[in-house]
Amino acid sequence: MNEISKIAPVAIWENFQKLCDTPRPSTKEEAVLQLLEKMADAKGFAHFRDSGSNLVITVPAKPGYEDRKMVILQAHVDMVTQANSGSSHNFDTDPIRMVMNGEWITADNTTLGADNGIGAAAMMGIMTEDGLEHGPLELLFTVDEERGLTGAMNLEPGRLKG
Repeated sequence: MNEISKIAPVAIWENFQKLCDTPRPSTKEEAVLQLLEKMADAKGFAHFRDSGSNLVITVPAKPGYEDRKMVILQAHVDMVTQANSGSSHNFDTDPIRMVMNGEWITADNTTLGADNGIGAAAMMGIMTEDGLEHGPLELLFTVDEERGLTGAMNLEPGRLKG
């Protein structure tokens, strides 16, 4: 991650590393959801899980932006789990190792999980970067997208405000 940690915006890559360190195959997203809840708790952001197991984190508006309409940002937290032939990678327990290959960021003999991990990392960056100016936000982290949009299809109606 050494070279990768220097790529701007740094907050996105730091948070993507947290996702890579947390196994998150489809239907086994509990650890990553708990990570996100802990991040929300550390900032004092309200959050809940709906009946579809999706996580919603409410990020209040920054001063001067309170009159803005609520905006929803969404990303799914599960990933495709494919390893190269001969790899002993266990997606239930092993972290994903990012590798810088020229201008490309790849994973070491596995899928990287950038779909949609990079979107989730950007949303995590909104939680961790205090200097961003924005109105009220709902960060919607859906589950089990890779196997059929299960989280999105079971999104609980009426729970989102944006």
